[in-house]
Amino acid sequence: MPDRGGGPTGPRIRVGRPSRRIRTLLMTLGVLAVLAMLFVMFAGFWTDWLWYRSVHYSSVFTTTLGTKIGLFAVFGLLMALAVGANIWLAHRLRPPLSAMSMEQQSLDRYRMSIAPYKKWVLLAVAALVGLVAGASAAGQWRTWLQWVNGVPFGQTDPQFHKDIAFYTFDLPWYRFLLSFGFAATVLSLIAAALVHYLYGGLRLTSPGERATAAATSHLSVLLGLFVTLKAVAYWLDRYGLAVKSSGLKSTDGWTGLRYVDANAYLPAKTILFIIALICAVLFFATLWRRTWQLPVIGFGLMVLSAVLIGGLYPAIVQKFQVQPNEQAKEAPYIKKNITATRQAYGIDGTDVKDYPGTSDLNGKNKDTLRSAANSTASLRMLDPNIVSPAFQQEQQVRGFYQFPSMLDVDRYKVDGKEQDTVIGLRELNIKGIPEHNWINDHFKYTHGYGAITARGTSTDTAGAPDFTEKKLPTEGVLGSYEQRVYYGEKTTQYSIVGGPQKELDHPSDQGEESYRYQGKSGVSLSNPVNRAAYAVAFGEPQILYSGAIGEGSRILYNRTPKERVEAVAPWLTIDGDAYPAVVDHRIQWIVDAYTTTNGYPYASRTTLGDTTADSLTTGQRAVVAQQNQVNYIRNSVKATVDAYDGTVTLYQWDTKDPVLKTWMKAFPGTVKPKSAIGSDLMDHLRYPQDLFKVQRELLTRYHVTDPGTFYTGSERWQVPDDPTNKKGDAVPPYYLSMKMPDQQKQTFSLTTTFTPKNRPNLGAFMAVDADAKSSGYGSIRILKLPSETTVWGPEQAQSKFNGHTPVADQINIWKKGDSEVDYGNLLTVPLEGGLLYVEPVYMRGTGSNYPLLKKVLVNYGEKIAFRDTLDEALDEVFGDRPPGTGTQPPTQGTTKPPTENPTVKQAVKDAQDAFDAGQKALDKKPQDWAAYGKAQQDLKDALDRLAKAQAAAEGGGKPGS
Repeated sequence: MPDRGGGPTGPRIRVGRPSRRIRTLLMTLGVLAVLAMLFVMFAGFWTDWLWYRSVHYSSVFTTTLGTKIGLFAVFGLLMALAVGANIWLAHRLRPPLSAMSMEQQSLDRYRMSIAPYKKWVLLAVAALVGLVAGASAAGQWRTWLQWVNGVPFGQTDPQFHKDIAFYTFDLPWYRFLLSFGFAATVLSLIAAALVHYLYGGLRLTSPGERATAAATSHLSVLLGLFVTLKAVAYWLDRYGLAVKSSGLKSTDGWTGLRYVDANAYLPAKTILFIIALICAVLFFATLWRRTWQLPVIGFGLMVLSAVLIGGLYPAIVQKFQVQPNEQAKEAPYIKKNITATRQAYGIDGTDVKDYPGTSDLNGKNKDTLRSAANSTASLRMLDPNIVSPAFQQEQQVRGFYQFPSMLDVDRYKVDGKEQDTVIGLRELNIKGIPEHNWINDHFKYTHGYGAITARGTSTDTAGAPDFTEKKLPTEGVLGSYEQRVYYGEKTTQYSIVGGPQKELDHPSDQGEESYRYQGKSGVSLSNPVNRAAYAVAFGEPQILYSGAIGEGSRILYNRTPKERVEAVAPWLTIDGDAYPAVVDHRIQWIVDAYTTTNGYPYASRTTLGDTTADSLTTGQRAVVAQQNQVNYIRNSVKATVDAYDGTVTLYQWDTKDPVLKTWMKAFPGTVKPKSAIGSDLMDHLRYPQDLFKVQRELLTRYHVTDPGTFYTGSERWQVPDDPTNKKGDAVPPYYLSMKMPDQQKQTFSLTTTFTPKNRPNLGAFMAVDADAKSSGYGSIRILKLPSETTVWGPEQAQSKFNGHTPVADQINIWKKGDSEVDYGNLLTVPLEGGLLYVEPVYMRGTGSNYPLLKKVLVNYGEKIAFRDTLDEALDEVFGDRPPGTGTQPPTQGTTKPPTENPTVKQAVKDAQDAFDAGQKALDKKPQDWAAYGKAQQDLKDALDRLAKAQAAAEGGGKPGS
């Protein structure tokens, strides 16, 4: 046989080809790599499914996942078919012979290189555009669910008289379909044009016709579809004017039609719609006429019309009709905007009343004022935003516990009477664990322990919180309840509980108490597949093989109340401040949640992140919304998260909200009816802060209902800066039990103040009934002061306080001793036609992070008092005690002052000395615990002597509280 190899005969040497063993190894490694990637993807899916099943909201997971998959498949397939079909059609319509030109000769090599792979190229291009389009469509799952489950609002817009649901649920979906149509048409047009060019249907430089008849017809149809879609866009743009944001001279921008929109843009959109339809017909007519002349002329006319009718004409109307008499022209549209905005934000029922603001003490009955000061409000001396270090130092017990930096205000019965109470949970502090290792961090230290409460209106003799629930385990007014806190605001790490490894329950005098979790929350790790999935998902291989995990082990994660509610109800916007309450012998986190939309016609938009920020949020408590810009909001859901077992329960709160009803149709069974809320839980529900802050921001403008006044802006207000904070952030609202002038008794309320725009004096006072049990819950009342009022605003009041000689002298003395001074919440209370300001003043000793209430500032009119107790300060302001005189027995809502009895004075002095000695012992490096223990014993002895002396002075009665 001849040698066909062209080389020498004999054995062949294979150079560079790997052996069968190496090939097998490489193939095995490749398969393993693919399997590993698939398992990583599976682990994410599987752990999500297990978590949703563990919280009994698996329907949320399946509904959202199914909707995303459905949208991905349908729109991905539609896009792939549209582009693929047009590529196939363009190839099918190619001319039989390409022209012999340099252009076509240069394209020959591309045609030849593609020829063997035409089907694969077609499939690859179609698949790529399908994947991109499908992924984009999957992100529209909320839009789809709202459209298909939309519930009517029962209200119509004032321009087109369509139900509000058309703008909130229907229009967004129609716009998505339109954008998808544009994308499919444009991509098909580009792909078809490229194929026609590649195969000679389109020629750029060749002699003769630039396009074949087939290419002309094909591309004309696609252009006709594009122009048809543009006609639909013009038609939808007409309705889009009702939800379009715009600006207006002398006013803030608003949403909805203005004069130029209704009288220029609206008819222009209608005319352009008709022109676009005619232009589309001309493009389709090329199927018979085989010429581009008429469609090109029509398209040019459409573009020219868009410039002249859609741009120039409205500008002329605005310049020559509106601007010369803008206020009169815009008045009807401003009125529509005011009405819609007030409805959309739930402020249409706001009761605005004139209030004299006469705080002049001359001519007023001071006895009446002094009595009213006690009955009008339970003035809170304990500022929850300052006293957390006091909770930390007195009730932390161990370094691996912590309290939040900002505590919460709630209501509990103390001595049979409901009282404003400051509450905080003793949560786990992972940073305070003595020895960090995987077992300690995730198996042993797993939970916090107990709720600590203190009276909101009083402190103890030293100015520290007057605890009503304290110690570990806790004792006090809360009675018996499950004290373990496995889910909390500070609990962000995962824990593995219930297995062979016991947990540290809490320290005690006998040592460490151990515990094994008895709850049903979390995901079981008994299954090796689950363990492997979590080992991958958490990047922790020890989960797979650790002996500390066994029968009964469960993994707890997603442990903050906010992230749990967000996960089970991704269609809700969550309030920035979850707060704890002891309900039915269990600690429950209460979470307020909102339904929002940015498609409410004529209602002005607001940015939630901006309007909910104040001096206390520090970027952490502001609302984070899926749609940060909204123009409709309702506190439609009250949610609870059990601090022990993590159970999430959603309750329908706003029974009329159509947005919530829509989501309840989309996710049936996830929200319980309002009637399911128990009476014990109802006692602790309150009006949410973030909704209140959004409403107060809108009411700086929309308390005005007259279009002319709104236009001039003469009655604009602003939320004042927090005078106790140097950063210039807005003053936070305050919870306070008080009564407004038209109320007969105190109601738990949320309050704020306004100042006139760019002026420091007080402009208005606002309060909302925050007690969920009250028949007037949610009622917003505003007391509007006269424009020329001389009542101090918050910043003026603080400035006057700081400049008051007794205040300045005392502050200087404290600061010379290296002490720090903290001003507490500056409370404002309407009182007998005037405004009463009350502010607690705290002092921190040298090197201490423990604030103690030392003084109380009170202002009414021009009178300022700076005394040890609230009662003393009120007495001085209203004339019962001249400045500098001794004290009197306190009433409820004050600190417990010493009397003039020498024995009492000495006991108080000894108590203060003992306390100071204890502070110095703690400030030492290292801390002197022996000296601290002696100081605590001396403090106890002094307080016992004080109690006996006071009891003797009062005839053997119990010392005042």
